[in-house]
Amino acid sequence: MLSVASRGYRWLRGHGASSASSIRRTLKWVSSYAQYWRDWRAYQRMQGAEPLSFQDRYPCLTERDSTNAVDPHYFYQAVWAGKLIAQQETRAHVDVASDCRMVGMLTCFTQVTFIDIRPLDVEIEGLATILGDIRFLPLTDGSVPSLSCLNVAEHVGLGRYGDPLDPYGTVRAAAELSRVLAPGGSLYFSLPVGRSRVQFNAHRIHTPQQILNYFADLELRGYSVVDDNGRFIQRADPAAFEQARYALGLFWLRKPDR
Repeated sequence: MLSVASRGYRWLRGHGASSASSIRRTLKWVSSYAQYWRDWRAYQRMQGAEPLSFQDRYPCLTERDSTNAVDPHYFYQAVWAGKLIAQQETRAHVDVASDCRMVGMLTCFTQVTFIDIRPLDVEIEGLATILGDIRFLPLTDGSVPSLSCLNVAEHVGLGRYGDPLDPYGTVRAAAELSRVLAPGGSLYFSLPVGRSRVQFNAHRIHTPQQILNYFADLELRGYSVVDDNGRFIQRADPAAFEQARYALGLFWLRKPDR
């Protein structure tokens, strides 16, 4: 029975974790929920405690860690891209569907236009938003001097975010990013790298060389990686991660001047 439950949990999670790790997460969740109710009863008995209402309960069950929990892919890519974009002293930057928190931070030092198929319903100085499909960007050829697309292209065409199914989704996304990038402009691009495969419908994983082939008209200015152990490696060798399990490739690309 436990094996069946763990397989169901694994399917719902959609991350391809092993059955053993799924079972461990399930058992940890059950244990945490039991601790939640023990804490509830203990708090109710404390002098000066506010009344607790079952209707107002808000259980937080996964934060009793000895260290701050962090997703190394998203943490390091935000630092990597933010520093590079700031160093270029660009006055206007376009981002295509990257993590919204990072996009918001970019407005601290540059004007940002954010493009995504889903509306970003926020209002903040220095940020403009446009609805658009990465396969058909609403931008003219060679018009963007500074462009980012981080942890996005691997999802295109798998339907995860309500986008149309398209086996060439990542290829089309790369072609559009190249099309709109201005001569002399920089593209900051990331996605999972390693042994080439599709983990439907979460994402595709590409070898670094596949990505360089997709952007054959651009020059590689720098390559960094978050490896399978969550370590950030600057000035990495793309060839060294062709068989990684689930690393993050960070590509700084430039379109040659005319």
